Amino acid sequence: MIIMPMLHDVQRVLSSGWKYVSHCGGSLWRITICTLAKNEVTSGHVQKLRKGLSNRKKGNIIHQKLPGNEKLSWEDRLADAVTPLWHLSYGKQLHLKQLQQHRILLEMSDLLVKDGISRRPSLHLSRDDLSFPLMPIKPSPVRYGYRNKSTFSVNVGVDGNPKTVGFYLGSGKGKNIVCISGNHLLNMPVKHKMVAKCYEEFIRLSPVDPCILFHEGGHWREVTVRTNSVGNTMAIVHFHPQKLTEMEICVHKRALVDYFTNGPGAVCALDSLYFQETSMTRCSNEDSPYQLLHGKSHIYEEVLGRKFRISPDAFFQVNTEAAEVLYHTVGELYLDRGQDTVLDVCSGTGVIGIILSSKVKRVIAIEVVEQAVKDAKHNASLNDVFNCEFLAGKAEVILPQLMPSLKSELGVTAVVNPSRAGLHYRVIRALRSNPAVRRLIYISCKPWGEAMRNFKELCCSFPGEPFRPTVAVPVDMFPHTTHCELVIVFER
Repeated sequence: MIIMPMLHDVQRVLSSGWKYVSHCGGSLWRITICTLAKNEVTSGHVQKLRKGLSNRKKGNIIHQKLPGNEKLSWEDRLADAVTPLWHLSYGKQLHLKQLQQHRILLEMSDLLVKDGISRRPSLHLSRDDLSFPLMPIKPSPVRYGYRNKSTFSVNVGVDGNPKTVGFYLGSGKGKNIVCISGNHLLNMPVKHKMVAKCYEEFIRLSPVDPCILFHEGGHWREVTVRTNSVGNTMAIVHFHPQKLTEMEICVHKRALVDYFTNGPGAVCALDSLYFQETSMTRCSNEDSPYQLLHGKSHIYEEVLGRKFRISPDAFFQVNTEAAEVLYHTVGELYLDRGQDTVLDVCSGTGVIGIILSSKVKRVIAIEVVEQAVKDAKHNASLNDVFNCEFLAGKAEVILPQLMPSLKSELGVTAVVNPSRAGLHYRVIRALRSNPAVRRLIYISCKPWGEAMRNFKELCCSFPGEPFRPTVAVPVDMFPHTTHCELVIVFER
């Protein structure tokens, strides 16, 4: 899907002094005020942007280079990459995101009108109007230092030191990667910065090299930091064993523990210190278990009065206070249907199902990550919730097998919160084929991607009665970035 910036959007943005115009299919279009004066913005400029977008190859993202970017400080370049809206007021950020969500939903709305599945509320409305309401974006209660999880990489810094901890700029293909400290990033909490700095000091003291490219050797890799709202901190250090013996690795593990408990790293006051040795880029607990070197096995977080256990690799929304807004919104959109069964698809650690459990007859949750299912069962017990059933496995395998047993239910509401890859088509087919499923609440952080395919599959020609979107609500989970969560209710 390609979202085109409209002429009046560009003119309005420039007239208000914005540098960033629109988030188009994942690519942030930047117009420099000095090169495009207000009176120079014409339909020709917009058509040029559209032509560039239409020529985009699938899987690639076109970036219009911001002139003078190379003259910015490394810190500003990183801020532009990680938090590209950092220089805008929060009100302007929300306005930009609202516009973005409208453009995304307009394609879906146009598709439904074209296929005769939906119609515009009035013949007098223009094609820029949606066939269903888009509510105003809900702001994040916290805008600075809101991330509860951060992963810091190790690579060559600006000064040439290969033991620099931070975030990447550049690309491997261009062979111009440089690692920059994230201390100035607005979304980064102080505790995360502290752990990253201490980890950098530790690996610089270590006699072994960092692992930048696997085939070149080295051992120390990234560190992941997780925190909760009361300040508890978990750190997970990733280590490439290469050809070291277990005894040699133990020496480095002991040094790591000593540094963070008795040495300079003790200032971080870690509640949990984990160690994972793996030769893979990304590795689950099942493939290479996380080793608890110090402290407690878990930290806990409270959301809407419920308590949840957080494991090293458990999925948890990165902005806890905004997550409360998101889950409260889902609860409002769900309404009070006490006899309903809720299907919580891609349930993670069970947060949504457990929060909705008091409003429904029962919850059936499906999650592919086994550790997340274990956490979900623990969380249900922790909160005295007994009407939730958690199933481990792929949704496209479990759901078709489960559906026949639900046909006699008075009503079934599905709540889906998939990864950016979206739902498998077999999941959509199973939901469409069961007439008991009358409502579906879809939560997406990337609605212009694979989620758009799901929207079409839910509403267009497909076996089973189609769904229709009835309302959409954006929730800003990520201030200073171009992203937000979008909640869409589908009914039939």
